[in-house]
Amino acid sequence: MTAAPTPWRPTPGPVVCLGETMAALAPDPPSPLLTAPELRLSVAGAESNVAMYLADHGIPVVWVSALGDDPLGRRVRGTVAAAGVDVSHVRTDPDRPTGLLVKDPGPAGTRVHYYRRGSAASALGPELLDAPPVRDAALLHLTGITPALSESCRALVTRALTTEPGSRPYAVSFDVNHRAALWPETSAPAVLRELADRADIVFVGLDEAQALWGENLTPEAVRARLPHPRILVVKDGPNVATAFTDDEGDVTVPTPRTTVVEAVGAGDAFAAGFLAGLMRGATLAGALRLGHITAASALRVTGDHGPLPEPREMEALLALSTREWAERAVVVPQA
Repeated sequence: MTAAPTPWRPTPGPVVCLGETMAALAPDPPSPLLTAPELRLSVAGAESNVAMYLADHGIPVVWVSALGDDPLGRRVRGTVAAAGVDVSHVRTDPDRPTGLLVKDPGPAGTRVHYYRRGSAASALGPELLDAPPVRDAALLHLTGITPALSESCRALVTRALTTEPGSRPYAVSFDVNHRAALWPETSAPAVLRELADRADIVFVGLDEAQALWGENLTPEAVRARLPHPRILVVKDGPNVATAFTDDEGDVTVPTPRTTVVEAVGAGDAFAAGFLAGLMRGATLAGALRLGHITAASALRVTGDHGPLPEPREMEALLALSTREWAERAVVVPQA
């Protein structure tokens, strides 16, 4: 009798999230930037968002990046550290500034203006892969934002993903996180597809996959274009999230109803919840549920990082039957 394949998981150990985090300005309350009376200063970065939510889930996590030797850089470092993330490997660059983004809410959505060219993090390079903490990580989390920042940043991500899965010292998770404003018009689809297909775990929104690789793509068609990741998670916004694997089959979990205050940061939160579930040995369905619960924490606040439910409430949500899960909104406490 042939034994069933052992489900693939990252090995236990620390997670390293690598990428740029910026200071962020946004009208408060939300309104068009042109007429906004006041702006709120916060912190915004996909990889540090994932790191902060992983820390909320009790997963040991290190954020690796570079910041300018300026007040905004110190604000970013302090905010991420306050969430329980190890920031001891974040470099201070005396010659380059901390990046900045400005949000401009409008009827058609929020437009983001980036001021990050020549930023401290844009000088990150592949040498980071040879030293702690990356070298000693169980899981390295990257996004498609980093390779768009500079040639050295693209070299970093490319090298991290060049070694064949199973041969590199850490597993790699990769969130496609397509930011059209950062890419030349025609280069993103091919570059992001090639990078994503080399990772162990990949996250992509169905809408961004359609924008990149074909407007009529289904989740199954996305898997056909990215056949090599051991786990591919396709998120269909307010509908479902599906995890595609070779050894555990495909698992779909519906997105529970929740109030949406702002969608920014929800994808990062989902990735962190899913990864936390995997690191704890949850089933794929359980990891998808934890991703949804964590995403709801971001959806219900104006910033990128919202509070998780209390542990007892989270356990109750994870224990719901399939029918109860589909019928009930996930309630996350307000900040």
